[in-house]
Amino acid sequence: MFLRLLPLIIFVACAFKPAATHHVPKPHIISKDEWGGKAPTNDIVEQQISKITIHHGGVDVPEDKDPIEYMRNLQSFSIDEKHWIDIPYHFCIDLDGAIYEARPLKYPGDTNTEYNPDGHALICVIGNYENQKIKPSQLDAIVNLSAWLADKYNIPVTEIASHKDYSTMTVCPGADLYKYLQDGTIVKRVQEILDKSKQE
Repeated sequence: MFLRLLPLIIFVACAFKPAATHHVPKPHIISKDEWGGKAPTNDIVEQQISKITIHHGGVDVPEDKDPIEYMRNLQSFSIDEKHWIDIPYHFCIDLDGAIYEARPLKYPGDTNTEYNPDGHALICVIGNYENQKIKPSQLDAIVNLSAWLADKYNIPVTEIASHKDYSTMTVCPGADLYKYLQDGTIVKRVQEILDKSKQE
């Protein structure tokens, strides 16, 4: 009798496996409410996150630029001029490494180039890194945010890339930021966080 019931016992045990546990802590993210952002103007087809893609703003930003003003202006431009539903990115990182909530992750981002951002979590570092230099605090923010996303959505670190890796029409995210992807720094640091979190 027990042997006949064994397959049923195994099936029930598998059916009630505990949900996957996420170990990487969410970094501090300044919400839309905090910076005065608006909700998306429309609903669009939702996405399943499978990649993390890093951008830069592509415009030189002075040190004294108010990031709150920048975020509000970017959202207004995105909606009023580009006719997108929201900021094209899901997160923005300012010159000091603070992270801002932008477009909801459930919606695909937008782009001025030919690649399809469906399935991508888009991180934009404010500034132009063809001309400006990435600060350690910004690099830390990219790594911590990417590690949290990779853990939350089970994204392999091999799927962390940049805009220019998908498009021949751009130098985004700029040479000074791209070098940290090219030499493996960002991916290595993200993997270290993921490995450490599984040991705790």
